[in-house]
Amino acid sequence: MWGRDGTAAAVELDRTGALLHHSKQEGEQAMVQQISVKELFLKLKAREPVYLLDVRTPGEHEIAALPGSTLIPLNELTERAEEIDANGDALIVAYCHHGVRSLSAAAILEKLGHERVASLQGGIDAWSIHIDESIPRY
Repeated sequence: MWGRDGTAAAVELDRTGALLHHSKQEGEQAMVQQISVKELFLKLKAREPVYLLDVRTPGEHEIAALPGSTLIPLNELTERAEEIDANGDALIVAYCHHGVRSLSAAAILEKLGHERVASLQGGIDAWSIHIDESIPRY
């Protein structure tokens, strides 16, 4: 796998696409940035550039999705990462059901060279509870 800067990126995934391990380089940040649903809501309301990346399965996406999001299931992310068109300075916000898979997705994207990446804390379930009750819970 190759990072955005053309260097090799060593990423190990389990059978579901969850991040098991990636090689850590000197100076690399250990923790993935997370964003709360309230913070994301305020960014969207202010029309800040945000790229919403749904890393759940197509079936989950059919049940509930954030408007304007792009679906790339976690187990396909490494192969399809080049499809992410975050338009320069947009914050890529990965989300899933409860915020676990999106942590793996954000770590993968960072390893591939994306600098502005965050995982949505609590996932779409938290969004449905705290921001928009019209989004179905499952």
